Amino acid sequence: MITKPDKNSTRKKRHARVRSKLTGTAQRPRLNVFRSNQHIYAQVIDDTNSVTIASASTLDKELSVSSTGNTEAAKAVGELVAKRAKEKGVSSIVFDRGGYLYHGRVKALADAAREAGLEF
Repeated sequence: MITKPDKNSTRKKRHARVRSKLTGTAQRPRLNVFRSNQHIYAQVIDDTNSVTIASASTLDKELSVSSTGNTEAAKAVGELVAKRAKEKGVSSIVFDRGGYLYHGRVKALADAAREAGLEF
């Protein structure tokens, strides 16, 4: 009997396919997005040195959002990760949507990061 693959395994395959072509360097690190049902996480990663430069999520204490699983929370995370990346001297990045559709919370995070000064 053939079972239907779950959404996350399909997303992981999609992400692996994208990641084979996309890498973050020291000059242009990768902004990676992961979203769960309740939270959203963002990391700025330098793949050549295997170092996370900046990160933010809805679990951060300095982020005061009432609900963590909506587009308002994603916007707040996008602004926070952009602010932290700018403090570390990063202004230009490569966006890695993590196999998710560029829609909803992922798009809100990316737009907020752009407005906060990151170029991609």
